[in-house]
Amino acid sequence: MKPSENHRTHRIGWLRAAVLGANDGIVSTASLIVGVAASEASRNSVLVAGLAGLVAGAMAMAAGEYVSVSSQSDTENADLEREREELATDVDFETAELAAIYVQRGLDAELAKQVAAQLMAHDALGAHARDELGISDTLSARPVQAALASACMFTMGAVLPLLLVLVVPAAWLVGVVSGSSLLFLAVLGALAARAGGSPVWKSVARVTFWGALAMALTAGVGALFGARV
Repeated sequence: MKPSENHRTHRIGWLRAAVLGANDGIVSTASLIVGVAASEASRNSVLVAGLAGLVAGAMAMAAGEYVSVSSQSDTENADLEREREELATDVDFETAELAAIYVQRGLDAELAKQVAAQLMAHDALGAHARDELGISDTLSARPVQAALASACMFTMGAVLPLLLVLVVPAAWLVGVVSGSSLLFLAVLGALAARAGGSPVWKSVARVTFWGALAMALTAGVGALFGARV
C-alpha cells in the first residue's frame, strides 16, 4: 500500500494569518520601541509606547483579517449561490461545462463526460465549487479563525521585544532590541518555512531584511526628531 502523503495545503489559511500576525507583532513593536528609545525617552515612556502599540496592533490585525477574509467569504458565498441557481435551472449545460473543464485538463471527451456525470450525481455543487470556482473546504475563507490567529500571534510576537525593555539597561535598548528582534524574526521565518514545506533560507532572509529596514527607519526618525525636542 502506498504510504499517505503529507501535504500542507490545509495549513495555508491559519498559517498565513499566524505568520503575518507574529511578524507584524515583532516588527511593529520592536520598531516602535527602537524609535522611541532612540529619541532618548525614559524607560517608562518606551514601555508605555510599546504596550500601546501591542494593544492597537493586535486589534488592528484582528479587525483587518476579519474584514479581509469576510470579504473573501462573501464573494465565495455569492458565487456558490449563483452556481446553485444555475444548477437548478440548466443542469445539462452545467454538466457539459464541467466536462469541458476536464477536457482542458487532459481527459478525452467521452471520459470527461462520464466523470462529470458521476460527480454531478454525487455532489453537483461541490464539483462545480471545486473545479469551476476553485473553492474547497481546505482553502475556503474562515474570518473568525484568521482574526483570532492573527491577533494572538501579533500579541505573542509583540511581547518578545517588550520583555527586553524591562530587563535591558536604557542605554542598550536600541542595539539589544534590534538584534534580538532580528533573531526572533529569523526563528519565526524558519518555523514558518518548516511548517509550510518551503526553503528555510528564503523565508529567513525575507523577514529579517524587512524587519531590519523597518527598525533602521524608525530609529532614524526617533533620533532625528528626539534631538529637536
